[in-house]
Amino acid sequence: MKEEDNAGCSCHGQKSATPDNACGPAPASNRNEIKTATSVLTFQDKLTHVLARLGIRRGGWRVEPGLYRLGDAGEESPVLVTANYKLSFDALRSALSGMDAFILVLDTFGINVWCAAGKGTFGTDELVSRIESSRLADVVTTRRMLVPQLGATGVAAHEVKARSGFKVDYGPVRAEDIPEFLRAGKATPEMRRIRFDLRDRVVLIPVEANQALPIAAGVSLAAYIADGTIASAGIAGAAIAGLVGVPVLLPWLPADEYSAKGFILGGIVALATAGTALLSDDGSSLTLRLMRAASYVLAIPPLTAFIALNFTGATPYPSPSGVRKEIFRYVPVMAGMTVTGIIVNVAQKIARMRKG
Repeated sequence: MKEEDNAGCSCHGQKSATPDNACGPAPASNRNEIKTATSVLTFQDKLTHVLARLGIRRGGWRVEPGLYRLGDAGEESPVLVTANYKLSFDALRSALSGMDAFILVLDTFGINVWCAAGKGTFGTDELVSRIESSRLADVVTTRRMLVPQLGATGVAAHEVKARSGFKVDYGPVRAEDIPEFLRAGKATPEMRRIRFDLRDRVVLIPVEANQALPIAAGVSLAAYIADGTIASAGIAGAAIAGLVGVPVLLPWLPADEYSAKGFILGGIVALATAGTALLSDDGSSLTLRLMRAASYVLAIPPLTAFIALNFTGATPYPSPSGVRKEIFRYVPVMAGMTVTGIIVNVAQKIARMRKG
C-alpha cells in the first residue's frame, strides 16, 4: 500500500479520540476495545492532510494504535495492517469504501509504513504484540492478514505465522488497489510496481522546505553579510536546486545516489555563481577573483547534496543499508568541501583587506 510521507495528526493534550480523528492515547481500560472507523474523510481530515503536507507539526499526526472495525466487519472479514501515521490510516480506510474489514494499526510513532519498516517500528515484534493485545484471534476466524508491500522489509511472514498463527499476505503498493486485490485474491504486476511519479515527488517539497528553508535563509543572510550579494544568491540557488530541482528532475539526473544527484545540480549552481564572481568588476586582481570563485565551487554543491540526501527518507527506493552507506560516503565529502571553501573564501577576504 502506497503510504503518504511523514507528518500526521497530533492531538497533544487530548484525553480521547474520535473514530475519524483518532489521535493520542486512550484510557488504559479502552486499549483492547475494537474502535470504530469509517471510510469517509471529513473536512477536518482533509485539513489535517494539508497541514501534514506543509510539514506543520511534522511527526505529530498519528492515530491511536489498535484494532478498528470498518463497516459491519464480522468474524470472516479481512484484516488489513497499517501504520499509525494519520495519512497512511486515512489512505487505507478511504480506499475501502463500501467494504467491511478490520484495520490493525501498529504503533510506528506516527511514521509511514516504508520508513517505519526501515526503522524497525513497523516490524514483526510490533505486529505480533498488536495481534495479542487486540485479541484478534478471538475477533476473527480467518487466520490471514494483509500487510503493505512496502512494509515487507520489516515483517518476517514466517515468524509472524509461527508466533501468532496468522498468515501474512503482502498487499499491493497502493491502497486504491486493495479492493481489486481482495476480489481477485492476488496482485497483478502493475499492483506490485512501485511508482514514484512527478506528483508523488512534488508533494514532498513543502514538507522538506518547512525544515530546510529557515536554515537556508539564515545561511544565505550570513553569506550576504560576509561576502555580498553573489554569495547569498548562490546559497539561495543551491537550496532551491535541492528542494525543487532534485525531486522534480530525479528520474533524469545521472547517478544512482541522491547525494550525487544533488552534487550535480549544486555544481551547476556553483559554476554559475563562480562565473558571476569571476566576471564581476570589483577592482580586485584576477587571482583574488579566482580564489573567490573557487570558494563557491567548493562550498555551494554540498548544500544541494545534503538536501538531496534528506529525500532518501521520504522515497520508497533507497534501502536502509543503502542510505547508511550513502551517509558515510558523502557526508564527510560534504563537510570537507564546505570547510575548504570557507577557508579559501576567508583567505581571499583577508588578502583583499591587506591590499585595500
